[in-house]
Amino acid sequence: MVLAATLICGACLFTSCKKDDNLNVAEKIVGMWIVADTDGQPAATNEKIVFDIVSTTEAYVSLSIQDRTAEDTPWSDREEIDVEINGNDVILSHSPKPGMTVVVGLHIESITDATLTAKRTVTIRQDGGLVKSSENKVRYEKMNVNYRNAICGYWIGRMTSAESEYGDIGNHGWEFNDDGTFVYFTPNALDNEMIESEDEYADYFVAGNLLCTRWKNVGEGQEEHREWWEITINGDVMNWTALRKRADGTTYTATYEMEKWK
Repeated sequence: MVLAATLICGACLFTSCKKDDNLNVAEKIVGMWIVADTDGQPAATNEKIVFDIVSTTEAYVSLSIQDRTAEDTPWSDREEIDVEINGNDVILSHSPKPGMTVVVGLHIESITDATLTAKRTVTIRQDGGLVKSSENKVRYEKMNVNYRNAICGYWIGRMTSAESEYGDIGNHGWEFNDDGTFVYFTPNALDNEMIESEDEYADYFVAGNLLCTRWKNVGEGQEEHREWWEITINGDVMNWTALRKRADGTTYTATYEMEKWK
C-alpha cells in the first residue's frame, strides 16, 4: 500500500510538472515584442528589433542594421516573416536581403502579458553558406503603444543629455511625413530661422516605440547614417531615449525632448 501510494503521488507530481511546462505560448505571444536584455545585460538601442506576432501563422519584423562593410544593409519596416510555434518553441525566419536567410529560434522559459524570457539561437546564412550563429538568453518586453501615426508632424527640440552620437545642443527641427520620409532642420544663427538640411535621402519608421532613422548627406563620398531611439509621445511633447555604446565598450544614455509645432 505504501509503495502504491508513493507511485501514485509521484505520478501526480510528474503530471503536474508536465502541465506547468505548457506555457500557452501560442496565445500569450500575440503582440509586439522588443528586445530588452541579452544575457542579463541591457540591450543597446542600436541593437534592438521588434517582432509583431499577429497570430500563429502571421508575423512581422522591424529592424535596422548598420554595417558599412556590406551593401544592401537590412532595413525592414514591418517585413512579413514566417512563424512556427510548437509548444514552447517559436521559430521566426525571414530574408532581410537577397540571398540571406535569418532564423531565430526561441525556447520560451517564461511568458506573461508584459515580458518573456527565452533561450535564443540565431543562424544567418548568405547564399547557403553560414555567416554567423549565436546562442544566448534574452528577455523581451511587450509594447502596448504604437507611435507610428502620432509621430507625424513638425517637431522642435534639443538634446537634453550630456552626450549624444550627433550632439545637437541648440534647437533643431524634425518633420516626419506619413510616407516614411523626414526633413531635418538646423537653426540659422543670424535670424534664428530653421534651414532645411540638404540630404540625398532621409527615411524613418516607427515600430511600437522604436524609432529608426537613416539619412545620407548630399556630396561625394558621403556615408549613410542611422540612429535608433525609444520614444514616448504625450500630447504635444515627445521624448527620445537611447542606450549607446562607445568605441571602448562603455555605455551612456542619450536623450532628446521636443514639442510639436502648431
